Amino acid sequence: MELPEVEVIRRDMEKEVVGRKIKTVDVRPSKNAKHAIRRHKVRKEFVEPLQGRKVAKLERRGATLLLYLDSDDVLVVSFGPGGQFIRGTKRQPTPPHTHVIFTFQQGGDLRFVDAKNAGELFVTDLESLSKLKEFSYIPIDPLENTFTWPAFGATLAQTPTKLKLALMDPKLLAGLGMIYSDEVMFHAGLRFDRQSNTLSSQEVRRLYRAIQEVVQDAIKHRGTTLEEGNYLDLFGEPGNYQKELKVYGRAGLPCRRCRNEIVTARVSQKLTYFCEQCQS
Repeated sequence: MELPEVEVIRRDMEKEVVGRKIKTVDVRPSKNAKHAIRRHKVRKEFVEPLQGRKVAKLERRGATLLLYLDSDDVLVVSFGPGGQFIRGTKRQPTPPHTHVIFTFQQGGDLRFVDAKNAGELFVTDLESLSKLKEFSYIPIDPLENTFTWPAFGATLAQTPTKLKLALMDPKLLAGLGMIYSDEVMFHAGLRFDRQSNTLSSQEVRRLYRAIQEVVQDAIKHRGTTLEEGNYLDLFGEPGNYQKELKVYGRAGLPCRRCRNEIVTARVSQKLTYFCEQCQS
């Protein structure tokens, strides 16, 4: 799951989950469910700090969600490429690949679903949170006020690599991934194989604006749900940004700007979509 989708989930959970008390936590009896809470040796170690606790606040760090409890503990959620939360009730059937169900005292539940079994949930205390390897680096977050074009340009100048790889580097930039990196480069008019440390000030500004516009627009359209993907929002509904995509997944189709054919290439085994006419 990429940054816009995680931010959509965060905003929905602010309304639906924060302030609610967790009544029970059900880790499903499967190997995949056990894998989802793999940092805990036994289910009890995961369940006990959560049951009877209220979700006091919610925070996003990059593409990771942090659910702060009314204790010294935090539920850390890493969705991976296919994990998601679905809000439900007992009357609704449990979706396939549901690994953990949080039932709230005030009614309803929250289901962690992960068909690809790459996501992870674990509980840690506040003191240990800052020491986690996931937070040993601080990537640039396009949704934070600290995201400025001079700082972004300075970071790119210190990262000599192909632009596609720079935009997808989670240690450099939070959550653009395969889809949004291609869309950002198209909006900025830049090729995937440009060296990130050779961009002019004008190109850095274009790239900076493109990141802001694409991410905000994707959030506005509640994320991207592709045929090969399985992203659904908190209420089980697909996103709509796939209708706005300019290059990603459009190989062989005419560019929406110049009508030339959208083509593909590979950089370090990663597929990228671009327009040879509009991007240089």
